[in-house]
Amino acid sequence: MRVTASVRSAKRSPLLQVAKSAIATIGAWLIAGWLIPGPLPVFAAIAALLVVQPSVNQSFAKALERSIGVIVGVVIAVALSLLLGAQSWVVLLAIVVAMLVAWALRASPGTGNQVAISAMLVLALGSSNLEYAIDRILETLIGVSFALVVNALLVPPVLIAPARRDLGLLGTEIAASLDRLAAALSSTQRPGDLQGLMVEARLLRPMQAAAAASVSAGEESLTLNPRRAARGEIAEMRALLDRLSPIVTQVIGMTRAFFDHYDDTLAAEPTVHAIAEQLRRAGHDVRLAVQVADIAPEPAAETSAIPALTAPLQVKPPASGHWILIGSLMEDLRRIRGGIIGDD
Repeated sequence: MRVTASVRSAKRSPLLQVAKSAIATIGAWLIAGWLIPGPLPVFAAIAALLVVQPSVNQSFAKALERSIGVIVGVVIAVALSLLLGAQSWVVLLAIVVAMLVAWALRASPGTGNQVAISAMLVLALGSSNLEYAIDRILETLIGVSFALVVNALLVPPVLIAPARRDLGLLGTEIAASLDRLAAALSSTQRPGDLQGLMVEARLLRPMQAAAAASVSAGEESLTLNPRRAARGEIAEMRALLDRLSPIVTQVIGMTRAFFDHYDDTLAAEPTVHAIAEQLRRAGHDVRLAVQVADIAPEPAAETSAIPALTAPLQVKPPASGHWILIGSLMEDLRRIRGGIIGDD
């Protein structure tokens, strides 16, 4: 592992995020310094810097974490100072006590660290009387509040584009996988062809995970966000993802069954050709669902606006060597149809 991988991310944070953090930090410093004369408003600046997060919801969570951590840490520092005096070893004791208190309260790692840091700073930077403690708490609340306002009002992020992109790619690849399986069912396959078909089907799983993560990030970015116009759009994406995710499982399962039970006489089964036709129709309707949601990366002109999937097939008993595979394909096809038309 390269050493730089521990300190560098794959991509830079948006410059707007840097600007908002700078505005929040400077503003909190100036406001706290004006309202609370005395020591430099370090607590306000630190609070503002930490609270500005990629989303308003994350900022709110960080604000709670920071506020609670500071209050508990300051109380611990003042209590120990009043009991034991202003000795240097009291700072170390305060850190240990703060960590133990956070552990006893089952605080999150961020909150626990904040309790210990606040207790240390109060004892190390200044007086530990009650007035000083109250000023530091108020200073922190000023920084937290100003950072929340900045992050909420200054172009709060809406992560819709990544969700639209990843979900569109997933739908397009599901349709392509259905088409590939339909073509394979109707023709003789070589071992390399079967391996390639299986590998391509399995690639649907990481694409599904990426789409789910992007949709969740989009939902999270809109929580507590005053920009509400995109909430209906992200709700539609979530509904489409919920429809497509089971189809991913069915496509992989059908491909696996075909891989495990394939033989060269399979293409002679009339039912197999009927199943292949239904798979093509299912692929068409997946593309149509993606295009209706307006998330297709490259809309296909040949996709009709009319759903193509027919009613479930009525089949004759297959040859004895194929009934397990055909039965499995039929059941998965039934589930795919139910997912496309929304009938569980």
